Amino acid sequence: MLIRIGYDIVIRIFDASPVIFLLRVHPSRESTLEVAEDFHTEPVLPVQYYLDAFGNRCGRLNAPAGTIRLCNHASVWDSGEPDLFAPEAGEEPVGQMPPVALTFLLPSRYCEVDSELMAFAWEKFGSIAPGWRRVQAICDFVHEHIHFDYQRARANRTALDAFRERVGVCRDFTHLAITLCRCLNIPARYVTGYLGDIGVPAMDAPMDFSAWLEVYLGGRWYSFDARHNQRRIGRIVIARGRDAADVPITMLFANHQLEKFSVVTDEVKMNGKDHADVEPGLIRASPSPRSEMLSLQ
Repeated sequence: MLIRIGYDIVIRIFDASPVIFLLRVHPSRESTLEVAEDFHTEPVLPVQYYLDAFGNRCGRLNAPAGTIRLCNHASVWDSGEPDLFAPEAGEEPVGQMPPVALTFLLPSRYCEVDSELMAFAWEKFGSIAPGWRRVQAICDFVHEHIHFDYQRARANRTALDAFRERVGVCRDFTHLAITLCRCLNIPARYVTGYLGDIGVPAMDAPMDFSAWLEVYLGGRWYSFDARHNQRRIGRIVIARGRDAADVPITMLFANHQLEKFSVVTDEVKMNGKDHADVEPGLIRASPSPRSEMLSLQ
């Protein structure tokens, strides 16, 4: 299937500032682009691209004071298959894990492995069979434990805060699930990207970027989603990291205000057996009041 993706973000910057952003598809998905990304800024500004320590494609530009608009649209080929399901996937002993996985066992800014969550994780999930079943039990718990509420989103809520407050947005579900996995010596990493309402009833809310986790089991990474807690179709990765601090959608170094934020993630309807409507349409006009989405997702 084809999935149309894109966004229209407008930010008012009160003083000239560099802007760092992670708003391009992850290098691992570039080969699946059927219509190339058309990223541009208004006003037109030169952008320097680089790969960060996690292999994400980052951009940096120097924005003058005033309004800056970040736009993009593309079409991505996707298999149309739901997330992989591998109930036989087991855990690996820490001493045998590849070094790349070890980073995702450690505490990080939003994932306090070295906290009261350690004792809770072993008490709650320690008796469950290691591997897929244990990770799914963690996601089941987080899905039921946290109440989703955009209006109560905040940028400094950690996994422990979410555990205690029992409220949050998708990043909070993800941080808590990641932390509980790491407490049990299961490597888990944070993912941000596009996830449309494909194969599920459409949500009565503006489209947004999404956050989920990837867990290392049986020698590979698998996607889990504590917020939706079901296998989904069409996850398109933008960036991966230890937690949300590693993958901010935008980072500015001056006082600023979000003026527009709209995202599109739609399946492209086929017009015939071999043809699809891939004309880059306008971004779905769903202005969001959630300025915190620039960092909260």
